Amino acid sequence: MKRWFWFPRSLLGRMLAVMLLGVLLAQVMSNLVWVQEINRENEKMASSMAVDLAESVSSTVTFFKALPSEYRHIVLSQLRDMGGTRFFVSLNKELITIEDIEDSKLKNIVIDNFIQGLRKKLGNQVEIIVSFSRPETLHVFNNQTLLLDLPPRWSQQSLIYDPQSPPILVAQIGMEEGEWLYLAALLPKPDLLIKTDYLPADRLYFLGLLLVILLLLGGMIVRWLTRPLDKLVQAAEQLGREIDVPPLEVQGPLEIQATAQAFNRMQERITRFIDDRQRLFSAISHDLKTPITRLRLRAEMLDKEQDRETFGRNLEELDRMVSGALECARGTDLHEEVRPIDIMALLGALQDDAAVQGRNVKVIGDVGPVFWGRPIALKRCLGNLIDNAIFYGQQAEVFVQNSPDLLTLRICDRGAGIPEEMIDQVFEPYFRGESSRNRYTGGSGLGLGIARNIVHAHGGELELHNREGGGLEVLVRLPRH
Repeated sequence: MKRWFWFPRSLLGRMLAVMLLGVLLAQVMSNLVWVQEINRENEKMASSMAVDLAESVSSTVTFFKALPSEYRHIVLSQLRDMGGTRFFVSLNKELITIEDIEDSKLKNIVIDNFIQGLRKKLGNQVEIIVSFSRPETLHVFNNQTLLLDLPPRWSQQSLIYDPQSPPILVAQIGMEEGEWLYLAALLPKPDLLIKTDYLPADRLYFLGLLLVILLLLGGMIVRWLTRPLDKLVQAAEQLGREIDVPPLEVQGPLEIQATAQAFNRMQERITRFIDDRQRLFSAISHDLKTPITRLRLRAEMLDKEQDRETFGRNLEELDRMVSGALECARGTDLHEEVRPIDIMALLGALQDDAAVQGRNVKVIGDVGPVFWGRPIALKRCLGNLIDNAIFYGQQAEVFVQNSPDLLTLRICDRGAGIPEEMIDQVFEPYFRGESSRNRYTGGSGLGLGIARNIVHAHGGELELHNREGGGLEVLVRLPRH
């Protein structure tokens, strides 16, 4: 199954990622709903404002049409002197070109409803031109005069000046004798057509602060909930190295409590199984050695020397097999306490033992920090491996590599090696890959199996590799816990 490379692998990371994605998704969805609701309200407001504005403009147009043409300019001047009107109104001899703003849905709603409202009041025969303009580009009176060129009191009193510079609605309505009634006004909500930032900086800052608080609190809560799982993992690793450990404390949510109880039951069954097996092998040892001893005494009473020798060899082989089976069983029952071990000192002791017997063992590597393990079991494991290397290659080389997390040992010889198809079989009990290593030379075929069991009990791995140029390399990796 393909895994997303960016997705966290730990339970804590995944729960925080899910919480973070959930908050982001909720914020995005709520923001979309909020924006849609604002857009609907703005559309209703735009339609209503356009209709109201059309009512006022149509009344102004009707008023000016009712005045004689020679009084219209007088009335406009008096309106400005008395404080103005809500529109900028003028009578122009020409149609003024307006630089329209960009199209938008709200703009079209305002214009369409505004024109419809004027048509209802003024009729369909009246020529009406409506558009929106920016204040800085708006022309008045003619196509050369800008709004900003007028005296300040004119634009302020007519209420079409705003510091935000919102768009200005401009309506030009045809009058008699080639005149155009020019009306410019702000919408009742001037910022209606201004583009709104639906995610302003303060909202983004608030969202970021919310996410940080969520991650901190969520991390503390998730860590509190997953702490029993960490203890369960540690207990499982410790159980793999040592069976006699205290039961796991039952705590946390119900599901984790049930897991801890199942783990304790499993540990209890494993302990009971190992104890039963140990008692079984002790009983077998006692029951087999007694008849073997009796048979050896009876064999000594045989008349023929050849028969005595044959019976003696068979009984000796049977005794070795029984002893080997018990030795294998003891090799998998590691009840020894874990202690700090000086690996170089341990290898030095094995080197001295081999030198007394006239065997050559070289130890190469650094001392490194102490290794926590079972000294007697490790000495037995490394002793078996060194003995194998000396037996098949006449000498052994041990390379030690230390790191903060791993202790690596390489036991090498220059013997004949092992055929590739037999590498996995040499760990089986009583298997002997070399025909010369038989019951008369002391080989029982149990050494490698016992060594691997001891390495596995320490949480490590043991591998065999044929060396280039001949010989065998035994690679032992022991984790530092």
